[in-house]
Amino acid sequence: MSNTKPNPAKLDFSGITWEKSSFSGGNDNCVEVGVIGDLVAVRDSKRPDQTPLVFTRGGIGALLAGVKAGAFDHLPG
Repeated sequence: MSNTKPNPAKLDFSGITWEKSSFSGGNDNCVEVGVIGDLVAVRDSKRPDQTPLVFTRGGIGALLAGVKAGAFDHLPG
């Protein structure tokens, strides 16, 4: 597993199967994720034509661990 920062401009997103949370209620106001090789792509469902954000699996894992641990609870929501 690589932790090298990916360049989204050099990736082909056409083959990704995008998934959204079951909590989204089926609307287009959520975040979608998809796997591209050993990377995780994230996009806004309202703007599917924009270049997605791309993270290494280690990077997205660290983000999710931080969220679960409450590291961002101080931010306004």
